[in-house]
Amino acid sequence: MSELTVAARYAKALIDLATEQKSVEAMRNDMELFHHTLRVNPQLKAVLGNPLVSHLKKIHVLDEIFSKSVSKTSIAFFRLMVNKGRGEVLYATSQEFIDMYDIKNHIVHASVVSATILSAANKQKMIADIEAATGGTVKLEAKVDPSLIGGFVLTVGDRQVDTSIANDLWKLKKEFAQRVISN
Repeated sequence: MSELTVAARYAKALIDLATEQKSVEAMRNDMELFHHTLRVNPQLKAVLGNPLVSHLKKIHVLDEIFSKSVSKTSIAFFRLMVNKGRGEVLYATSQEFIDMYDIKNHIVHASVVSATILSAANKQKMIADIEAATGGTVKLEAKVDPSLIGGFVLTVGDRQVDTSIANDLWKLKKEFAQRVISN
């Protein structure tokens, strides 16, 4: 069974438990903290995935790092996963949990890459347009890439809108090359 399939099953069980305990928001915060911590500390992720590190050592490390900042339910979940030999899927499980939470709460992730920094008004307009199109709450991540020359590239899910000048120039170059070949 693939890691993502296993992670999705554990995440589903965890979200069901959190729903039952009426602690979904707290659990989401715990999973975000855990996910962020492992993303910025690849050594910790490696320790959890290393079969040579004992379960007791992994549990001790997790307790030391997270016992003061996450709920007892989250710590118990981490321990359960490690004891079942699933420490290597904890990172993927936290991501799956966050994704399931976002789907359940109609939260849409979007990213925009622009040639210059977007103004607050432009960001708000973009968020309003995406929310109107998707019917969900939008979390917009904005980045700057001067190589776009002008315009922006907006990605929402698996859809992308590219209004950049760099893209227009690439299309023109391709069209000219095709005309030269056909003549």
